[in-house]
Amino acid sequence: MFGMLGWPEIVAILVIVLILFGAKKVPELMKGLGQGIREFKKASREVQEEIQREIESEPPPEPPRKTAGNNNIKPPTEGENKAS
Repeated sequence: MFGMLGWPEIVAILVIVLILFGAKKVPELMKGLGQGIREFKKASREVQEEIQREIESEPPPEPPRKTAGNNNIKPPTEGENKAS
């Protein structure tokens, strides 16, 4: 996240934030930011755990397949007309 910013840029941003919001408001802002990050990490961890549980659980059983002996079609007898 801060790969593109050097220390002078980060200090300049912090000074601007301090000037805009004041010394009393900055700790409240950081506390809210920390809680938001914590909530995001918790939610992403829960999603990863749920995905892992689904991967590790057994796959559902396959439905029974139809076989040639299961259908109720009668083969033609010798006296019946065959469509050719």
